[in-house]
Amino acid sequence: MATYLDRILEHHRHVERRPAAPLDVLVDEARRLPPTRGFRAALERVGASSLGVIAEVKRRSPSKGDLAVGLDPAVLARQYEAGGATCLSVLTDEDFFGGSFADLVAARDAVGLPVLRKDFTVHELDVVDTRMGGADAVLLIAAALDDAELAAFHDLAVEIGLDVLVEIHDEAEADRAAAVGATLVGVNQRDLVTFEVDTDRAVRVAPLLGVDVVRVAESGVRGPDDAAVLRAAGYHAVLVGESLVTAGDPEAGVAALRAVC
Repeated sequence: MATYLDRILEHHRHVERRPAAPLDVLVDEARRLPPTRGFRAALERVGASSLGVIAEVKRRSPSKGDLAVGLDPAVLARQYEAGGATCLSVLTDEDFFGGSFADLVAARDAVGLPVLRKDFTVHELDVVDTRMGGADAVLLIAAALDDAELAAFHDLAVEIGLDVLVEIHDEAEADRAAAVGATLVGVNQRDLVTFEVDTDRAVRVAPLLGVDVVRVAESGVRGPDDAAVLRAAGYHAVLVGESLVTAGDPEAGVAALRAVC
């Protein structure tokens, strides 16, 4: 049975790419860009004493439909920053999530926070585009990539100055993340087949992550109670989108998550 991820990946893998220059030329250009804002470093710094929050700019979801299609990414980013967000995550997938690079640029320009490009990385050009487009970190979904792709994309991202959030869903993928030297790992609690959230998943997987790994729990964080459980399990940060973009007061929503410690 095809999962939602299968359908999205099939779409992304068949997108026609017309780069402005050969890949090696683009990689050289990316290497020469100014340093990023330090996504992993920000999470590690905050996570040493409290729970960090990666607040997400998210217009819609394949499972829930429209969430906040009319949001202003700059306004939302400033609300998140005022609430104490450590970093931002911005959806740039247009077809399934209604996002864009314009959302990422607008959000990043509005605040001083590091920004993750949240998208489906399936090609070296996606990694380079992430750096050239202004993001500070790239997402690599282990379930979307084979071992060679995961290693190659991870190495390329590091080479051009990006932090890499390797997203995993289970114990086997935790081993795969370790094999490529991932130092920033997100555990997504959403099942890729049923799309249901298993709120115990991150707690189960946490002991398998290395002591030097900055740990992020994703999906299913509905409020401070969930965040407190994840902090107790050893997570440095939570990535939260749906509950914040649908909240009447995103600033207060972030502040409540930060206050769990």
